[in-house]
Order: sequence, then C-alpha cells, then structure tokens
Amino acid sequence: MPHPITGRRRRTAVRLGLAATGVVALATTTFAMPAGASRTATVAPNLVGGLVDFGCANAANHLLAKLLPATPQSARNGVTCFGRARAAAGKAGPAITKGPVGYGPAQIQSAYKLAGLHASGRTVAIVDAYDNPKAESDLATYRAAYGLPACTTANGCFRKVNQNGQASPLPVGDYGWAMEISLDLDAVSAACPDCHILLVEANTPDTAALMTAVDTAVRLGAVAVSNSYGGVEDGTILAADAHLNHPGVAITAATGDGGYGVSWPASSPYVTAAGGTTLNKATNARGWTETVWSGAGSGCSAYEPKPAWQTDTGCAKRTVGDVSADADPNTGLGVYDSYNSCGTSSLCDLLISLGLVQGADGWIQVGGTSLSSPLVASVYALAGNSVTHGSYPYSHSSSLFDVTSGSNGSCGGSYLCTGKPGYDGPTGLGTPNGTGAF
Repeated sequence: MPHPITGRRRRTAVRLGLAATGVVALATTTFAMPAGASRTATVAPNLVGGLVDFGCANAANHLLAKLLPATPQSARNGVTCFGRARAAAGKAGPAITKGPVGYGPAQIQSAYKLAGLHASGRTVAIVDAYDNPKAESDLATYRAAYGLPACTTANGCFRKVNQNGQASPLPVGDYGWAMEISLDLDAVSAACPDCHILLVEANTPDTAALMTAVDTAVRLGAVAVSNSYGGVEDGTILAADAHLNHPGVAITAATGDGGYGVSWPASSPYVTAAGGTTLNKATNARGWTETVWSGAGSGCSAYEPKPAWQTDTGCAKRTVGDVSADADPNTGLGVYDSYNSCGTSSLCDLLISLGLVQGADGWIQVGGTSLSSPLVASVYALAGNSVTHGSYPYSHSSSLFDVTSGSNGSCGGSYLCTGKPGYDGPTGLGTPNGTGAF
C-alpha cells in the first residue's frame, strides 16, 4: 500500500496583508533589480494574528462549499493537502494585495550572496501533487513584476508535465496545492532568474505518485529537484528511498513546519534536508541576520541510517536537517497566485480573506520550509556541481552562514532543536553564502 503524505508534512504559511478593519499601511522599499533595472515594491509590515489552515487543510474554512466549488478533489478523496495562513485579527484566510509584498528576488539574492550568479539554463524541477492550471500565467505575472526575464513554454524556460513526463493528461486541479506550486515556482525565480523550471505534477499526494514524479524529473534532465512536502516516518519509507537515490542530482526536501520532529522524505539519507530560518535585514557587514525559525522541523530519524558524512553524536541514525534558508512567514516571500474557486471580483477577495473560499487572487506573503527547499535547490543549480546526495555541504561548511540562536521546540536544550555554533538540527550547517557549499 502507498504511504500517504498526510502526516507530519511541511505546512506552507502565509502572512496576511489586511487588518481586521481594513488594509494595513504598506511600507515602501526600493531595491536594485537584475540587469541594472530598478523597481519599487511594497512590503507588508508584520501583523499580529494566529495561523489558520490554508487551502483544503481545514474544511471548516469553506462554509460555502455547497454554493461554490470550494472543496478540492483531494479533500473529496479523503487525502489532505497542507498549508497554513497567518491571519490578521478577525480574519481566517489569506489577504490579497494588488502589488508585491514581502521579500522579492533582490532581497533573497542579497541575503544569500547570489546576485550576479548564473545557472546557464540548468533546470530545477519542482515536484508537487495535482495541477495548477494557472501556473505558467501566474509565474509570468511574478517575473514581470520584478523585471525578471520571461520563463515560458514558448521560450523553452518553463515546462509542465504529469508524473510520467507527458504534457497531458494533467492531474485534476487543486486550490491548496496550486498555492504550493506558485510558491515553489516563484522561489526558484527569486533565487535563480535564469534557471529553467520543470514542474512535475503527481496525480495524488501519496508516495507512489510523488516518487514517480521525482524519477521523471531526473530523467528529464533536472540538476536539482525540490520536494516541498512530507509525511510521518513508517516502515515503508526505506523501500521508497530508492526513488530519491540519484547520485549527481541534488534532491532537496522540506523538513516540515510543525517544529521539532522528523518527517520523510527529509529524513532520507539521499536528500538534502532544508530547514528554516527567520531572515531579517540588519546593519551588520552581511546586511542580514538569521535565527532558527520556530516552525522548522528537525530531529533524529527512527528508521533511516546515518549517512557517512554526518558526524554528530546525539543521534545514531539520520539527523534532520542539513542546511537551511528563510522559512518564517513573517520574513517570507511574496508570491503571486490567482487560482481560486470564485473568480476575480472584490467579493471573491473578501470571501478568500474570510476563509470561506479556497485559493488566492493576487499577491500573498508566504513562508514555511516549502520556501527553503526550492531556494536550496536553486543554489545547487547555480553551483552546477555533480553532488552525492546531501554530502557536499558537509565538506564545504565554511561557505555557509552559521545560524547560532533560536529553537524549534523542546529537546533538553540539545543541538537537535536549538541553534548552536556549527551543526544543529533546525538549520543544519547553516544557510547559503554564495554557492561554495553546494
């Protein structure tokens, strides 16, 4: 039987741009764009509010399901996609803004010293479940907003296929997973504007379908494959690991958004497990600071053997994670997504913000280790090296920014859940400082 990806999977987090009584005033920042261009973007301030389920994760958020087609195919089949939204006071769904919010390409490239680097057309693959019918058009909107070169099917930069590598038939659409796809595509664009992008859509969010999609991504020439999903470990994962064992290709996996605890495929010894940080602008020499993001997954696998390149002594088996990048929704990426169940009207935007309708209709600020995984995959593509599973950073750790503070849970204060000098579970060896560690 397939192992469903329905347990301790990473959860996308979305930070909202509306307060309970209306639109929050937006701060404005100007930043340098690639190729010498300049563009002004709006950045939403931090908001006070809790996290609510996003997409199909919480049926209670879709009270109009009988009136509008809000319940996706995945929920009807009893399989749940995951996502979380940071709600402003009194709101239960993602707020929509008409212009960019959060960090954009300039901030991501500045924080991780990626500006001016090129992938020379190398391909990053994104593996997700179900279809986002608006993936290419929404990606075009994102890239145009930041002055990035077009990435389309027509110019050979973008390709969308099913889990078997064919252009059709594609899986059924799903609003929750579509948000995930938009995040992944925009994250690659932010970190690596000249990367080619291959989107492989699995028929369902279970191990058999997703691992078929991973194999397809490698077969079609990806140098890095990002997996922004996960499930609880069990006895089936060791056999499934064979689909992640692709020497020469970087396979990244999100460590999860539930705090201290281990998920698969991040626990596989054949992947680079991408943990999460909180990324803030600073006045230090780097220009940025990072701490452990409290939601990042980490810990000691109950099943997976320890790879030879891991030397930490507090875990006899595989330790999660390996490296990390920004994942906090409060310091997250602006993402454009317009696939929803109600259209483009002001009423639709209101229903989305109230959590009554799924999907999005504009710009949302997102986070989660679903952000860090495609960011790390993009750095691998920029580096262009042939890699053996997740080993390369362990022999090049001096080319990483060490994250030494913060915690993602309770583990007696050990490195498994606490940011410390050198290796720790939530952030691994650290975050990219250029491509030297990849």
